[in-house]
Amino acid sequence: MRVPLRGLVGIVATALIAGACTGAATTSVPTASTVAAPSTTAAASPTVAASPPAAPVSLTYFTFSAAPDHLKDLDAIVQAFQQKYPNITIQVQTASYDQYFTKLQTAVAGGTAPDTFELNYENFVTYASAGSLLDISGPSAANAAAYYPRAYSVFQSGGKQYGLPESFSDVLLFYNKDLFDQAGVAYPTTDWTWKDELAAAQKLTNPAKGIWGDFQPVQFFEFYKVLAQNGGTFFSADGSSATFNDAKGVAAAQWLIDKANKYKVMPTAAQLGSKDDTALFASGKLAMWHNGIWQFSGLKTAPFKWDVQLEPGNVQKAHHFFANAVVASSKTAHPQEAFEWLSFLTSSPEAVSTRLAASWELPAVADQSQFQSYLSQTPPANRKAVFDALANIVVPPVIVQESQLQDIVTKALAKAQLGQASVQDALNEAATQVDALLK
Repeated sequence: MRVPLRGLVGIVATALIAGACTGAATTSVPTASTVAAPSTTAAASPTVAASPPAAPVSLTYFTFSAAPDHLKDLDAIVQAFQQKYPNITIQVQTASYDQYFTKLQTAVAGGTAPDTFELNYENFVTYASAGSLLDISGPSAANAAAYYPRAYSVFQSGGKQYGLPESFSDVLLFYNKDLFDQAGVAYPTTDWTWKDELAAAQKLTNPAKGIWGDFQPVQFFEFYKVLAQNGGTFFSADGSSATFNDAKGVAAAQWLIDKANKYKVMPTAAQLGSKDDTALFASGKLAMWHNGIWQFSGLKTAPFKWDVQLEPGNVQKAHHFFANAVVASSKTAHPQEAFEWLSFLTSSPEAVSTRLAASWELPAVADQSQFQSYLSQTPPANRKAVFDALANIVVPPVIVQESQLQDIVTKALAKAQLGQASVQDALNEAATQVDALLK
């Protein structure tokens, strides 16, 4: 399941996890040098019994993304895995997204964590730092090239690999080609900057026809990304203090706010009224739109031509990266088998083809030849941008009190947009509150 950008909620891990898991020992998957090799002695005659089959193993797998729409797809992957590893049985457990992390917390705290399970990036950081996850650095290194490098590396902590990227989505610049054509404006290119975006938006905005040139939500998730596009950082290098209120942060927030307040190329919340930005773009009244690739399917029947491009940057490119990983519990009794399942689920041809055929998010594998069926679908024609964006992804800043962090920053941006405080003062206040969370 992919949570839409504007409604994405933060980490739900609480002190319960930290208290229950801090003392958990970190377990490593045995490497080839530590696992006894099977006997290679040839049979003396047909009457000599062959080597005994591997002992049967049962693994639990807890998932939120499969339920309820993709249980058949997951079952197909499980069946393919069990054909390859007939001694390993996968017992699937499911929960809806809104209940999943509460149930997972309870299981971990009670010592009954599933052998393998899903985590989004925001939650991954807390579970990894708490010692709850199996260290898979050794065996995963041999297959690391199967994944997009950045997608693979974000599931590392302290120099160790604790998860494999299961699926991903990112955010691009959607644009209405018909509106661009009517206004005589050239389509966005990969080297566009903020200035290019603004210049086009000013030409495309037509108040008489109710057409807006641009839309980008003024909230936490957009702010941390445009901050990166401006060369800024959210936290200090050691993570001990907020730095988003420096000159680069102020300029990033100002960019978001000025689109509506100063340049008037983007509607405010009041001007949107009962419509949201999705409805505005789908009705042909929005020329450019910053949103996620999960919107593709809903726009297939849009009554106008549209496409996507990499988002403009200021001093550099930066794109959202929303991802799910699959991990194993540090307490699993079957670390080697657990790793085999995680690897198959994330990178096997069977899993990749099943996901793509079912439009079940996108696997984060590097071999683009596996995506031909996806890349050939239109619209949008430029689906290659989905993968090009992975070269410059930025992940959300994460702390234990993630929901408070997001709320503080979003409220500060709203305060500045409403003119209740200057951007500098609003961000300074937010930084002080965030610093208090970090202590």
